[in-house]
Order: sequence, then C-alpha cells, then structure tokens
Amino acid sequence: MQIVRIGLDLAKYVFEVHGVDAEEKVVLRKTLRRDAVASFFAELPTCVVGMEACSGAHYWAKVLSDLGHEVRLISPQFVTPYVKSNKSDRNDAEAICEAVGRPSMRFVPPKSSAQLALQAVHRVRQRLVSDRTRLVNQIRGLLAEHGIAIARDISRLRSALSKIVNGDEAGLSELILELVRDAREELAELDRRISSYNRRLRHIFRNDEMCRRIGKIKGIGPVTATALVAAVGDRTCFKNGREFAAWLGLVPRQRSSGGKARLLGISKRGDRYIRTLMIHGARAVLGKAGGKQDAQSQWIGRMRERRHPNVVAVALANKNARIVWSILSRGDDYRPAQAASAT
Repeated sequence: MQIVRIGLDLAKYVFEVHGVDAEEKVVLRKTLRRDAVASFFAELPTCVVGMEACSGAHYWAKVLSDLGHEVRLISPQFVTPYVKSNKSDRNDAEAICEAVGRPSMRFVPPKSSAQLALQAVHRVRQRLVSDRTRLVNQIRGLLAEHGIAIARDISRLRSALSKIVNGDEAGLSELILELVRDAREELAELDRRISSYNRRLRHIFRNDEMCRRIGKIKGIGPVTATALVAAVGDRTCFKNGREFAAWLGLVPRQRSSGGKARLLGISKRGDRYIRTLMIHGARAVLGKAGGKQDAQSQWIGRMRERRHPNVVAVALANKNARIVWSILSRGDDYRPAQAASAT
C-alpha cells in the first residue's frame, strides 16, 4: 500500500483520514482520536497531507511537517465543490483529498509559531477596538434619547462625557449620570488596553527587520506592517504581486461571458482585517498628497482627475500590496519611484 495523498478532516477530538495511491484508488479510510494522530502519521511513509485552513490547522501542519510530510492547507470554500452526497466528516476528508490534488488549486500559506503569536496580538487588539466602537455607539445613542447629540469623533465624546460627569449638562437623572460615569470608566479602560497593545506592536515593529522595510512604504505603519508579516507565511505561495493583491481582495471581481469581460467592485476575498488596514492607510496618503511633487503624489493626482477617491484609495492599496510582496519575496529595501523631471 503506497499512499501518495491524504485528506485529513480536523476536529476537536475525532479526526477522519482518507488516503489514495498513485492511481487515485482509495487505500485508506480511518478514524483517529486526537492523541493518536501524531503517532499514526509517524508510521506512514512521507506523503502529501491536505487539511482545511481552520482552527488548529497551522499547529497540525507543523506537527506533520516535522514528521517529514508535505502539508498543504486549503481554504474551506475550495473544498465544498468536491463534497459528494451529504456532508459528513468522512465525506469532508475525501473531498479534501480530492481538492488538494488539483494542479491549479490555491493553498493557504502556512504560518510559523512566531507568526501565530503575532497574529494573536492583532486578534485581541482588533476585538478591543470593536468593543470600544460598540461602546461609543451605545453611549451616543443613549444620550441622544436625552437630547444630547455628540459628533462621531471619539475625542469629542470623551470631552462630552467629562462635561456631563462634572455636571455641565442639566436635566439628566441621577441614574443616567451613573451610567455615564460607568461608561466613561469603561471607555478609559479600553483606551488603556488598546494603547498597551499598540505599544507592543510598535516594539515588535522596531525589532523586526522585515516589518521596518515594509513600514517605509507610505500608507503602511507599525500596525499594518506587523499584520502583513503575521499573515504571510510561505511567500512562494504567490507567483507575483498581483496574486498577493488578489489574496487580499484588492482586485476587481469578474463576471465575464461570451468573450465580453465585465469588471465589478473589489472581490473582498481573503483577510478582511488586513484589507481594511491597507485601504485606511491609503486614504491617509490621499489626504496628504495634494501639492506634493513626488512620483506617487503625481500618480494620485492623475487618478483623482478621473476616478472617485474611494477607487483611488483601493488602487493605491493594491499598488502597496504589490510592493509589499516584492519586499517579502526578494528581501529588497523599498525605493520610492522618482518623479519625472520637468522639461
């Protein structure tokens, strides 16, 4: 029995294994408990092992890679078309085995332990920022019911809460004042925790050479640079910068038929968090490009003459993503393009 490819369906406690030989004949179907997975694969000859990129996938990818197997992580959405009949763990393992063998299949870059740790910092920070946004919106909504309208700017909200707590707003009941005091304390605590994670990311940024190289690109700061390094594992998974930009969802969707190409809005595939950071960074660059004569600012000016600012921001984010891929894949330093000299 010569197994060449295995589909491994991951779970918390029970794992399904589906293996085929060189002639695509099924030679292995097995159910494994979690504590038996490593020992089972240690006894197998080295082969290709496919897994869905889900929770725990990067851990098992490292375990099986250390045993000599070639591990390929695949996005769950690319596995679904290969599921036969009803969905079950065994059918999922078979579908993974089939999908991972397709020559044109795209795979998820594996991550190291350091990247997973850095990604965890970003995930916690992202959750804290979301909690703060929800709190701010709730406070503004509650105060609006009492005739107090506060602008969206969070600094204005902080100022308004201080005035309310100090008694500058009349007509509010003691119960509402109590709620405002609690909300103000909660907001201050969230600000403190987010600042703590920002300092942690800046420290990582300063001590990582690749982050510093990426951070030289306009529109990419410590948060975005560390997020990119955490997300991109094996750079060879992308043939060029366009594939990397497509992985981030920064390219147009297509709906082409009958020889007629039709381009739509951006695909929004891939990592939503990084895509959001890239576009926000591009918007910041757009706001400061007016009147500048460097090559990038001139390009932005030409684009703005014929495109909506949002389109220009996404185009700049796409451009930055391609530059990031070049730096990550080749280890080059960022060299800004020079503006054309006036004649």
